[in-house]
Amino acid sequence: MSRLLTLLALLAPVVVMAQAASPVRHTVILGGNRAGVQTSTVGADGVREINFEFNDRGRGPKIATRIKVDTAGLLVDLQTSGNDYLKAPVAETFSLQNGVARWKNDAERGEKKVTGPAFYLSMNSPPEEYALLARALLKTPDRNIALLPEGQASLERLGDVSLTGAAGTRKVTAYEITGLGFTPETVWLEADGSYFATVSSWVSFIREGWEDSSPKLLEYQNKRANARTLATARALARKPTGPVAIVNANLFDADTGKSVPGTTVLIEGNRIKAVGKDAQVDVPAGAERIDARGRALLPGLADMHVHMSEGEGAQHLAAGVTSVRDLANDTDTLLAMKKRIDAGEEIGPRIAMSGIIDGPGPFAGPTKVLVDTEAKAREAVDNYAKLGYRAVKIYSSVKPELVPTIIKLAHEKGLRAAGHVPAYMTARQFVEAGADEVHHVNFLFLNFFFDEVKDTRTPARFTALGERAGQLDLNSPEVSSLIKLLQDKHTTVDPTVTIFYSMFTDRPGTVSAAYAPIASRLPPQVRRSLLSGGLPVPEGRDEQYRAAAEALLHMVKRLYDAKITLVAGTDNMPGFTLHRELEMYVQAGIPAPEVLRIATLNSAKVLKREAELGSIAPGKFADVILVDGDPARRISDIRNTDLVIKDGKVYEPAALYRSFGVQPR
Repeated sequence: MSRLLTLLALLAPVVVMAQAASPVRHTVILGGNRAGVQTSTVGADGVREINFEFNDRGRGPKIATRIKVDTAGLLVDLQTSGNDYLKAPVAETFSLQNGVARWKNDAERGEKKVTGPAFYLSMNSPPEEYALLARALLKTPDRNIALLPEGQASLERLGDVSLTGAAGTRKVTAYEITGLGFTPETVWLEADGSYFATVSSWVSFIREGWEDSSPKLLEYQNKRANARTLATARALARKPTGPVAIVNANLFDADTGKSVPGTTVLIEGNRIKAVGKDAQVDVPAGAERIDARGRALLPGLADMHVHMSEGEGAQHLAAGVTSVRDLANDTDTLLAMKKRIDAGEEIGPRIAMSGIIDGPGPFAGPTKVLVDTEAKAREAVDNYAKLGYRAVKIYSSVKPELVPTIIKLAHEKGLRAAGHVPAYMTARQFVEAGADEVHHVNFLFLNFFFDEVKDTRTPARFTALGERAGQLDLNSPEVSSLIKLLQDKHTTVDPTVTIFYSMFTDRPGTVSAAYAPIASRLPPQVRRSLLSGGLPVPEGRDEQYRAAAEALLHMVKRLYDAKITLVAGTDNMPGFTLHRELEMYVQAGIPAPEVLRIATLNSAKVLKREAELGSIAPGKFADVILVDGDPARRISDIRNTDLVIKDGKVYEPAALYRSFGVQPR
């Protein structure tokens, strides 16, 4: 979900071009499935009218936009209405008159004197924005332009691709725009400059009739992206030529939860050779010495709920995240990324793969692995096992009667079975069917709201919590019974509490509390997206939704007290969100050392890799982080990563952050 929210937040307006008034349609492809459409029409007055919508499991925008630009391709008037991805109302306007730009939306209201070319990026606008911004950039002498409200964009022409399909033959050109996010965005234009496509492995927008061309365009983009990541890896990953000794460290022992000052850790190759008091470890002559100066030395962190995409590997490592569990992705994309990272051709964490399985239908998740029979389920599980996946993720449209079969098939192959609680099924039934893990704490709450929300594929799985979670008695016999079942079945829970807490407490116009500590360091347009707010809160229900947010934390503490295995996952912005997730656990009442154990050794145990990862001990992989401060006492110090070693290679977080446009701390 987070990829889509970020993408929509970056969408900008459309450039008017002289063309026929007949509508032009672009198909929205989400996870390989058709999910919506953009239709644009240019009137005789040059005003472009665009309607854009798609369905992503019941979520998704539906907006109508009117746009007018000047001869330089710069926006002079915009009006947008409808609803955003989370179904909140959208009302946005922009105007440029007499050199003064004025804009207003649900999160912003401002004006600015414009003295040179400047392009307004709307908070909610159709995909064609990329083409409009690209065309405006092409009209500038140096391919650079100021952005409104803030920022700077630049353009580079990459090259042409010839396409042949049922719709005929066409040559399209790739342009790369920087300044919109952590990584460059590629837009494809036709020979006359009109919008053709924006593609990725997750979501694509492409001219109707040319949908089959998406893979070819993506292949072209990937070659460019892979070359960029290879260059970054060669520049920023340092492989020591001999042993490395980290001395005078305040080591966090994940096995005991204790901190041990005055510790030396000796690394040889990609393994930890020795751990002991400073005076007791024999450091070889000529070894590289790193003086920790009393700073905390921890095992690398693990984010157990991600969906990896281009450029995110460096974001994870910069924040001290050396392992992740990918819980749904395009198979080819993920396997290729993992191969590059493992080969040292791309910077990134270790990746444990979990393969998504969903059922067909209008609310199917972003995947082509859709099953509705035992035979199809067996084929999917067998394929994931063959490809080296460690688990399957059961998604919301799987038929309840098929769930026990999928779990049985997974277990027969040695895979874990986890996921969302499917529609028309309770969390109790999911666990009783043998599920090893429940992703997202909201599904535990929905167990008690089954009378109201039987279909969990719609936004009701969020809004019902906002309405009712704060009133649920977490010490009631019903809640205690479910927790006892989790205990008896040794079920793991992946709460992803930050994303839900933000849904219930973020308000338009205020930077999300989850990212407020680091917002000033982010690229301008990413920072701006943090103003968009969370769920639309009905009039008079503000305190009710805030009470629901607090109930999430109480549930996490209730699970911890019951000794339910917890793992820390995010399903949101890499790196920074895991820091916030750990802060949330401490806010819930879990001691900081135990939170660090959750983010290190617990994760390794769930992945069945505790013999190699999760703590700092002889024989384990050299995945360690040096932190300025003591997160075992002040959890927020986990944000202060000074050094990262993953698989024996050394990384400077400041350099990593600069590589994707984030200011070092």
